[in-house]
This record gives sequence, structure tokens and C-alpha cells, in this order.
Amino acid sequence: MFTQQDLELFNEKGMSPEEIEKQLESFKKGFPWLKIVRPAVTGDGIVRVSENQSDEWIKKYSEYAEKLTIVKFVPASGAASRMFKSLFEYVTASKTNTAVDREKLTEEYPEVKEVFDHVRSFAFSDKLDERLKEKGSSIGQLLKEKNIYELISFILFKKGLNYGSLPKGLILFHAYKAGARTAMEEHFVEGAKYGKDGENRVNLHFTVSPEHHSLFLELTSQIQSLYEDEFGVHYKVDFSYQKPSTDTIAVDLNNEHLRDSNGKLIFRPGGHGALLENLNELEADIVFVKNIDNVAPDRLKEPTVRFKKILGGVLLDIQEKIFSYLKELEEKETITDSKKDEIREFLKNDLSIDPGAAKLTAAEETEYFRIKLNRPVRVCGMVKNTGEPGGGPFIVVNPDGTASPQIVEASQMDMSLDESKILLKNATHFNPVDLICSLKNYKGEKFDLMKYRDMNTGFISMKSKDGVELKALELPGLWNGAMSDWNTIFVEVPIETFSPVKTINDLLRTEHQ
Repeated sequence: MFTQQDLELFNEKGMSPEEIEKQLESFKKGFPWLKIVRPAVTGDGIVRVSENQSDEWIKKYSEYAEKLTIVKFVPASGAASRMFKSLFEYVTASKTNTAVDREKLTEEYPEVKEVFDHVRSFAFSDKLDERLKEKGSSIGQLLKEKNIYELISFILFKKGLNYGSLPKGLILFHAYKAGARTAMEEHFVEGAKYGKDGENRVNLHFTVSPEHHSLFLELTSQIQSLYEDEFGVHYKVDFSYQKPSTDTIAVDLNNEHLRDSNGKLIFRPGGHGALLENLNELEADIVFVKNIDNVAPDRLKEPTVRFKKILGGVLLDIQEKIFSYLKELEEKETITDSKKDEIREFLKNDLSIDPGAAKLTAAEETEYFRIKLNRPVRVCGMVKNTGEPGGGPFIVVNPDGTASPQIVEASQMDMSLDESKILLKNATHFNPVDLICSLKNYKGEKFDLMKYRDMNTGFISMKSKDGVELKALELPGLWNGAMSDWNTIFVEVPIETFSPVKTINDLLRTEHQ
């Protein structure tokens, strides 16, 4: 089935023919829908923090942080082309129009008109004006001429800012008196405020694309010492790439593998779930995970910093109890009935784990305790659902028949069923990708995170390449199926901690001004 060229490509990517066969089989069989018990809500799967509790957890985190290795892990791969989707569409449509028709065309693109009308409100406006003046123009001149096409082109393409080809991390998000900051810089600032250890060291890890790595390095060299001086910290900045071995093969609508014009098999990135391998290679006690575009300006950072420390305190509190139980299970041949009751209550009330209907012997129950306790732990911030896209918190049936908290995407639910629609409608919160993870066991050994994912939680999406429709295979999402067998705690966090930038127009929102 595979040619010698194919086998050489697999070897180059670090894959085996057997892996590809499994992927092709997944296209044919599809993935099973998740069996959902109920949405997680406040008081049933989601913890609401009281003022007293929050102070205790902040104190615990602050005390432990001095002794731990903390890493801030920021997925920052890929170009921001989706952020500028409407602008690209407008430019493409404008190429075949006269200047008069282009002005009329803006009526079909209100997002583009908004960018033009409020261009001076963007943090990158000064830099844009510099580029225009180098070419004998200016923002003022283009506004006067109502030359939307030229201004948008200077935002997108190499003659100007080239933002259409840059990753979000390198785009200027927020304006300050001292100068504008990129999204990457905001993570430097955040890290200094909640991610430093006892030696004032801040570990930052960005996942980037190979083609953008040098640009990230260049920016790091320009800003690192400036923020070190400002915050009195030392940054250790690392980068990693999404591994070629996590790519997935593309197929046509008949589930047959596709080849390009040179006869080479077509592969696609496996989605953010591929970053589990990058996370797995980190040397850290705890890791904060947050998307590159979810940052706030300084005037709004306080809630984010406060709740990051709260999440950290919750994690350390839970971990302390888990480690205590595991040590007792290891040191004693038998444990008392009262201790068993205590562990059962902890699993039920603190970890929201339902053992299911299985009747276990004493020995089986002890082993069940060990399995459920000795796993990676994550605490996930959840915000109230305001209509933003994103996975939600649910209690889900696991392959072993137990039920536990999971972050679920709509694509993992059978939406042809009324039951699924009701479950989704009754969900009160969603996941803003605000996680803190514990990667070591009670003996201080690293977990192999690859053992705690559910490969049956991938999904198939429709894409196109060179005008040809194709199917793409997405690996279990990093905070979805890739962490499905972790101990998970959901904590309600305020909406102020969530300010993503999915489109350029989001930068005009009040929270980014």
C-alpha cells in the first residue's frame, strides 16, 4: 500500500506504517461520542471560591512557590491568519474592483470598516504610521482619501506590518505610555507577577513554529533585560516545536489517503493535542497553561494574577491530600474502614469521581484508590458562559465505567440527540484555557502524560487544500481528551480573567484599550 518514498517520509517524521494504518482506520470508523452524565455546575463539579478560602489558597501558593519549579506554558504556534480572516477576504474581493467599487464593497465587510474607522485605537497604529511614512504616505492621508484597501494591505502584507503572516505572539496588543506591548510581552509581565520561584526566577515556555522561532528569539533578546530590571526577576525562556511525529495523514471524502502533485502523501498538524508531547518533556513541579492571545493590559491584570494564585493554592491543597493518602496506601498493608470512608468521600466530594455501579472487594477497592489517586492533577478555571466559543465542564463516563469531570467540546457530543442539546443548553460555564497542572507523583517522579490520554476522543474535521476538500484528523485536544484520565478540579473564575483575541476587532474591545 505504501511506497518506498512513503516509508522514508514516515521515518523522517518519526512515525511507523502501523500508526498511519490506525489513523486511516479512525477515518473509516470515526470516534465514539462521549457519554455525558450532566453538566458541571457551581456546587456540583465546580468550586466557587469564598473570600476566606481565597486568602488561604493564595497564602499556600505563595509559600510553596518558593520551593517549586514553576513553568508558564504558552501555546503560541502558527500564523495569526484567522485573526485577520475578514481583512484577507476584503483584499481578495477588492482586487477585481475599481476604487469606487472598493468603497461600496466595505458595506459587505463591517469588520473591515470598523478597523479602518478606529485604526488609531490599535496599539500598532504608531508602527503602522511609521511604515506608511517610509513609503511616502500616512494613516492621516489614507483616512482622508478613504483608502481602506491600502491601509488594510499595509496591516497584512510585507510592505507594511506583515501581520497576516506573523504569529499572534508578535502582534502589538496593548498601548502604554512607555510603548506598545506584544502578546508575548504580556506573558512576560504575567509570569513575573505569579510565576516566580524563591530565587526570583520565571520560567517561560512558548511552543512556536520553526519559521517563526528566530522572530521570537529576536523579540526575547530585545525585551528580556528590560522586564528583568522592571520586575526584579530572572527569566529563563524556552521554545519548542510541535513534533512532526504528531502530524496526521489527510484523506479524501472516500477516506483514501491524499497525495500532492509530486506524489507525496499529505499530512496536517494534529491540532493542539499534539502539544501534550511538549508538555510531557518539561522539567517542572507545576505548570500554568494559557493561550497566547488571552492577555489583559496592566490595569486589568489584578483579577488574573489573584486567581492564578488561587488556582495554584487549590492544586497544592488537593495534591497534599492525594500524596498523604498514597503514602498511607503504600506503607500499610491494610487501611482502616474509617480511612477508606475518608478516601471515598475525598474522591466523591473533592475530585467529583463517581465509582459507578461496580461492586469491589476490599483488595480491589484499595487498588481502585491507588489508580484514581496516583495520576496527574489539573485545576481548571471556568468562567460563566457568555456565548463565547470554547469547551465546557461536564461529568463524563470514562472507559472504566467511572464518571469524572472533563472539558468537552460540542464536536464530542452527538448533537442529533435532543438529550445532548439539553445538556449543552444547561451548561453554565465554559473553559477559557486557564489551567494549572501537577506533573509529578507523590514520590517526586514525573508522570508519563502520554499514558493518561484517551485516543478515542479525537475528531475529524473538514478542510481544503488547493481547492480540494479533504478530511483531517485532530488528536485528542490538549485540555480535552489528552488530559481525560487526569484528576480534574473545576474552579469558577471571574470573566475579567478571560480576554481572548480571536479577531483583530477584539483588540477594539474595552478590555484591550
